[in-house]
Amino acid sequence: MIVALGTAGAAGSFNPARAKAQGTPEPLTRRQAIDTALARNPALQVARQQAEEARARVTEATAFPDPTLAADLVGQPSLARPGANTGHDLGVGLLVPFPTRFLLRGAVSGADLRSAEFAYLQLRQQTASQTAQAYDALLVALRHQTDLMEARRLAQEFLDKTQARYAAGTAAGLDVLKARVNLAQADNALIVNERDVANARAALNRQMGRLLGSPIATADSLAIPPPLPDLAALEDTAQALRPELRGLASVQRGAAAATALAKSYWLPDLSLSMTQNSVAGGPATFTTAVGFSFPLFFWNHSRGEVAEAAHREQELSASYRDLALEVDQDVRTTYAAAETALRQALFLRDQLVPEARRAHDIALVSYGLGGASALDVLDARGTLLDAESQYAEALGAANDARADLERAIGRPLDGLPAGGSHEH
Repeated sequence: MIVALGTAGAAGSFNPARAKAQGTPEPLTRRQAIDTALARNPALQVARQQAEEARARVTEATAFPDPTLAADLVGQPSLARPGANTGHDLGVGLLVPFPTRFLLRGAVSGADLRSAEFAYLQLRQQTASQTAQAYDALLVALRHQTDLMEARRLAQEFLDKTQARYAAGTAAGLDVLKARVNLAQADNALIVNERDVANARAALNRQMGRLLGSPIATADSLAIPPPLPDLAALEDTAQALRPELRGLASVQRGAAAATALAKSYWLPDLSLSMTQNSVAGGPATFTTAVGFSFPLFFWNHSRGEVAEAAHREQELSASYRDLALEVDQDVRTTYAAAETALRQALFLRDQLVPEARRAHDIALVSYGLGGASALDVLDARGTLLDAESQYAEALGAANDARADLERAIGRPLDGLPAGGSHEH
């Protein structure tokens, strides 16, 4: 996302001490807004905790089983007289899983951890893109406000000029009425714009995890972004970096380890126990026991967990192919949107807005000389205001589409070679 720093005296001449004394918030750049959102957005905090939960499950999966301690009393004449026993046994037992199971369980849980980390990375990228778009929405609303204030100034000047001509007898009373209506429309548009600015500020505050009514002053301005890189390079980048693909690849590796773990049902877990046997009037003796599992009904395993794990791998393989195509389509769609928005912004800047402004100036001068009607001036002014509004929207759309394209490829576009050029 490319921005123009130093909006008309906003950032360069800002005095923090004076702003604090006046209660004015310090101007916030787009990069600062994104960094704040990445640090304070509640949804990211949820994802971070989920990743830590997955990290804890790795420890659980590879933990060694706790030993068991058993004791019993024998030879009691009744349950109410435990002290009259003729002997007792004390034993300790330990289950020793086959060593490869520790490695496979660690691989499965480790893959889940990496998948959770990639999900967190994906959410960070989405949050950064959404915050940039919310920032741009505020810039668009503020630019509309500037354009509307200029339109109101022109409407007031036109009303003054029309009243002067009416007083001189060169304009009809209807022209004065039209000029007043035009001024009232400009005032009404400014009232509506106040709501748009407030809503845009609230949306940006939400992304940054702040109170919705917190004041925001912007330090950046809308500018036409640079040319886009080649589509082929972006597709390759997305296939290599998109967190969804990397996370699913990690899940596939975990599924392969889960299949190997399921197939290890024939590897026995070893059970060890040692018991001290004491009988009244006799010496203590010891009993040592060794046991292991034996997969007699092997078909239950091969048709059960082994088959399930194998089908899970096939499912994930098909899901990865489908996701790779979905990512490629996402890149193509967002690229087309970004390219179109960029072309529209350039066309509006270089052709439509200048022509509309020139037409308005000609109509206004002609009206002052008595050659054009009030309706001609009002129509030209409406065309100019509409063109400026379209240009503001196009600038916001071009920057938003660029931010969305960065999300689609999984990295910023800065540093990638441009595929074209245009004049700024």
